[in-house]
Amino acid sequence: MQNKDLPQDDDLSLKEIVHTIQGYYAYLKSKKIYIAVLVLVGALLGLAYASLKTPIYTASLSYAVEEGKSAGGNLAGLASTFGLNVGGGGNSGVFAGNNLMELYKSRSMVEQTLLAPVVVDNKSLSLAEYYIRDKGWREDWQEEPELNNSLRFPPQANRALFSRPQDSILGLIYKQLSEEHLSVDQKDKDVAIGTISLTHPDEYFAQQFTLALTETVTDFYVETKSKRSKENLDILQHQTDSIRTALNQSIKGVAVANDNTFGLNPAYNVKRVPSAKEQVDVQANTAILEELVKQTELAKVSLRKQTPLIQVIDRPILPLEKEEVGLLKGIVVGVFLVGFFVIGFFIAYREYKKAME
Repeated sequence: MQNKDLPQDDDLSLKEIVHTIQGYYAYLKSKKIYIAVLVLVGALLGLAYASLKTPIYTASLSYAVEEGKSAGGNLAGLASTFGLNVGGGGNSGVFAGNNLMELYKSRSMVEQTLLAPVVVDNKSLSLAEYYIRDKGWREDWQEEPELNNSLRFPPQANRALFSRPQDSILGLIYKQLSEEHLSVDQKDKDVAIGTISLTHPDEYFAQQFTLALTETVTDFYVETKSKRSKENLDILQHQTDSIRTALNQSIKGVAVANDNTFGLNPAYNVKRVPSAKEQVDVQANTAILEELVKQTELAKVSLRKQTPLIQVIDRPILPLEKEEVGLLKGIVVGVFLVGFFVIGFFIAYREYKKAME
């Protein structure tokens, strides 16, 4: 008996579902004018959104890093300033793994980049000023002339001399860029090829900031990587120049001493002592100079080997890739969203009325 009832229950449930759907359809059909008007409004809203939305430009730059022949721990002290870990195996360093992204997104590198010069409307200004002008912040500061005049960011300004308000503005720009616009990607930490991208409504700013940031990080990395070898070369060069000067003076001293003893009676050997001393100095300085010249040339070779090469593979070229909402896409999205909410509202309203009855 129960087995016979199950199909009947199933049939009854199916009929109820069909009946419910038909009821919803009939109710929504009775509201078709309202639905059509609201969907049309949604289409117009989608069209307006697509027309008014500012397009976003993406500047991407890819690069390859060729490390020097010898990797050392000379980066640890300086890189630790940025909270980077440069210890470890043979592929460790500032540009290894996640350290690469942290260096590019560090506040120090971004702020140095913001002070880089850029030419806009035949006028040189810093990227920070360009960003402020693009955001329209300076118009908001016009009400406070003292604040407006103090918040200036000239190109290549001394960052250490900035005031607290200037620090705050640079910090705000850095936060917005690092959190909303700047991205750094290195797909494989074992492959020294990376990509940095900046998305921004201003196409020219996106391009110039990406190029300037790469140049800033490159200069920092190369200088840091070869710092110890460069210091060693400078010391050797200074010593070489000093010994060469001393040798020249000794040679001159020998000539003066010989002039003073010219035609001297061979019996007066004491008179020849100054000349002999100068000869000893010449020989000693000559030997030292030869060794220093050799060491200096070896240091130059070592510096060239340890200086890394950072090669830009692809740089952002105008026009940049643009992301925008098409008119047709805006209309479709507007119709779908408004239609979904309108139908949902009418169904909920019908159920509410039935429950109240």
